[in-house]
Parts: sequence; structure tokens; C-alpha cells
Amino acid sequence: MFNYPKWKVILISVIACVGIFFCIPNMLPQEKQANLPRWWAPMTLGLDLQGGSQLLLQVDLDQVLKEQMMANKDAARDILRKNNVLFTGLREEDNALKLKITKFDQVSKAVNLLRNQIDKGNIDVSELNGELTVTINEQAVLKMKNQAVNQSIEIVRRRIDQLGTKEPSIMRQGNDRIQVQLPGIEDPNEVKKLLGKTAKMTFHFVDDKVSLADAQRGKLPLDAKVVPGAEDASQGSYIIERKSIVGGEHLTDARADFQDAEAVVAFRFNSFGAKKFAQATRDNVGRRLAIVLDGKVLTAPEVKSAITGGSGVITGSFTIESANELALMLRAGALPAPLEVVEERIVGPGLGTDSIDAGKKSCVIGLVLVLVFVLATYGLFGLFADVALLLNLCLLCGVMSMLGATLTLPGIAGVALTLGMAVDANVLIYERMREEQSAGRSILDTIDAGFSNASSAIFDSNLTSLFAGAILIWLGNGPVRGFGVTTCLGLITSVFTAVYVTKVLILAWVKICKPSKLNV
Repeated sequence: MFNYPKWKVILISVIACVGIFFCIPNMLPQEKQANLPRWWAPMTLGLDLQGGSQLLLQVDLDQVLKEQMMANKDAARDILRKNNVLFTGLREEDNALKLKITKFDQVSKAVNLLRNQIDKGNIDVSELNGELTVTINEQAVLKMKNQAVNQSIEIVRRRIDQLGTKEPSIMRQGNDRIQVQLPGIEDPNEVKKLLGKTAKMTFHFVDDKVSLADAQRGKLPLDAKVVPGAEDASQGSYIIERKSIVGGEHLTDARADFQDAEAVVAFRFNSFGAKKFAQATRDNVGRRLAIVLDGKVLTAPEVKSAITGGSGVITGSFTIESANELALMLRAGALPAPLEVVEERIVGPGLGTDSIDAGKKSCVIGLVLVLVFVLATYGLFGLFADVALLLNLCLLCGVMSMLGATLTLPGIAGVALTLGMAVDANVLIYERMREEQSAGRSILDTIDAGFSNASSAIFDSNLTSLFAGAILIWLGNGPVRGFGVTTCLGLITSVFTAVYVTKVLILAWVKICKPSKLNV
């Protein structure tokens, strides 16, 4: 096509056809959209358009701090005993550890040991009359809480993704809250049940040397603790060693299975966990091994031989549903702290239907006005711009469908804005072509000069807008991010259709019709 490379024409045509192909599902009736393959699905509608559920979860950050203090307490006890430092009255009090060093000449030694070996750099140790106070410094507390919220968001995302919920929106709100939006889910009870469990699993040996009666009389070793059994467990409570053999963080897989016609949960450790588990079971054949989930013993079978394969099963009074639920939570990982549902809202589809209708009307009215204006101003060249504008709309919808982007109400506003701005590039090109034609250039030179000389201004202006949209995506959330996504994608597709598609259409018309003058 004149001096325009053939490969460019083919590439532009392929991109246009692919965009139209992926846009087609959005034009089909809703009953037919449900039967389409996953890779050829329409755009996903956000919560504000199709309705659904919204949960506001609060992370129990006090529990995070409490667990860290308990870990520090165990570490302090072990360190001081190992170094023969005599102490008494080790306790937690007002988010701090307090203990009394019984020999005054060991006070400075104890301070140095605690300061350098317990979470070094993150704790403060003070001393008054031989009594030590161990606290977590403010910077470490803030870091710990921030990590807990971020980790909770990731675990919530994994659990919801395994449920198959389509396009959930999970974002942080404030210092300790997580907002979860579930489009299309009108009954969030299953999700609430799934998110309400911490799913923190540990493996401990049962201490059979001490009876429950002795424990109730206060005769409980410092390295043991009493843990209740699960509701359906055969035993009420267990005495287990405080120190765990291995934790659920070393699990690589968990799934529901059957053993002797009963539902069980089969699990597998990573290499590190498998090695520790094998060594512990090899050295403790004949002892009972308690599997503890969220502070309750699920089961405590006897170790009959070393478990060296890095895998095992959790038995109990499971149904296939409860086994699947436990396996799902173990695969997703344990929450660092409990989550509490502080707000629950169900958005009906009626509001979404009204919003979609209003959005469609605004887009159609804006599109028609732009098409008519460009056609009236530039005639045949306005028709080329109109074709490019319609293709731009198809490409935008097609790209959003391919990427699995979620269309929200602000996203519809972004589409409408894109349609209004899309012809700006054509206006720049056509006005430049008028100037070149007035200077006496030939038809092909006029077309080439119009596109090449206007392109720098087009790319510069759209690039700055693209940066602004990228910042909205990066820093914004929810509606702001939805607006940024559609705006950025619309800018890219509008530049493509205005600069490249329009040029191909004009050159094709010149080649076929061979005009003596450009009526631009």
C-alpha cells in the first residue's frame, strides 16, 4: 500500500480482529455468556454493578503482640536456664515481661543475655532493684503489626481464590482492617466461616508423665501445657509439650482423602519439615503425637514407627465437607491473628442494573455526539475517524475481557471519557494535513506529513495522561483504581486506532479511489 510496509498493515489488521473477537462475548445475551469457555469470557462486573457481598474484617493485632510476648517469655526462660542465671517470678504484665534475678551479681549478665539473644534490636530491657522488664520497642511493634495485616490480606486472598470466587476485591483499610468485596455472592456465610478460623497447626508430643489431676493441682512442668481437645475429640484435654516439633508453615500440600472408609486430611511437608518430622518420630516411637489446630487437639495417635516419607494423615470425625475445608485452610496457610467481621453488607443487583443502564445511556449519547460532530466537521475523513472510534471501543472492551479486568461504575465513567478524548488525535492529524495541503504538497506527501508531524504531539499528550492513570492505579484502590485502569487502556487503544488504523483506512481509500484532492 504505497510506501506503507505490508507487515504493518497485517499486524494492525490482526490486532483489530483479535480485539473484536474478544469483544464479542460482551455483546451476547447473559444466558449465552454463561456457556462460554473461560478464556473467551466477557468482562467481569464489579460489586457496584452486579451486586454481591462486602465484608469488613478487623485483624486482632493485640493477639499478635500477645503471641510475640509468649514467644519471648519461652525464649527468656530457656536462655537464662542455659546460662545458669537464677530468676523467679517470670510473668507477662502490661505488654511486658517481668522477672526477678535472685543473685544481684547476675543482673548485668541477665540484661546482656536478654538484650542480645531475644529478637535482637527489637526489645528494650530495663532494670530496677534486680527486677528486669523486657518490652518490645515501638518501631518493632509497628513493623510487626504492619506485617500481620499484610500477611492476613495474602492469606485471605489465597483462601477466597481456592473457593473459586470470581474477581474478589481485597484491600487494606486503615491500620488494622481488610475490606473484602465478593461480586455475585449474595450469601457470604461460607466465606465468613472460612475466614473466621486462624488454621494455625502445630505438632507436639503428649506428656504422659503428668496426669490431668496433677495438672489441676498445679503440678505442671514449665515445659508442658494443658490443651483442650476438639469438640468431637475422644478426650477432653491433653497435656502436651510446649515446644512444637514442626509447624503448619512447613506444609506444602493438604487435601481431603479416605482411609478405611473415613474422611481424613492427607498432608505433606517440605524438605525441612519432613526432616524434622522424621527425626522426631524416629526418636519417640511409642509416644503419642498431638496435632493441634487453633489451640485444640484434633487427634493424638501413637507413633508406631518413624515417619520418613514427609507425609501423613489427620484423622478425626471428619465429613468430606469439613475435611475439604480444613485442607483448603492448610494449603492457604495460617492467619497470623484472628479476624473479626465488624461490618457486613449485601448489595442487591437492582442498584447495579440502574447504574449499568445509566452508564450505557451516557456512553451511547456521548459516542453519537462525537461521531456526528467529527462527521460534520471533516466529511469523509470524519467517517474514517468514526470507524476508528468504534474500533477503539471494541478494542477497549476486548482488552479488558482478555485481561480479566473488572468493570466498575467509575470504570464506565473512564470509558465515556476515553470516547470523548479519542478523536483528539484525529483532529490534530487532520488539521496538520490541511496545513500541508495548503502548502501545495501532493496527496501522499500531505498524508505522510500530517501523520508524522502530528504524532509527536499525540504521543506526548497521551503519555502524560497515561502517567496520571498509572498513578491512580498504583496509589488508588476500589473505584479510583477502576477509573485508572479503563482510562489507561482507553488511551492506549485510542492512540492505536487514531494513528495507525486511520492511516491504513485513508491510504486504502486513496489507492482505490485515486482522488485528485483531499477534502479534509
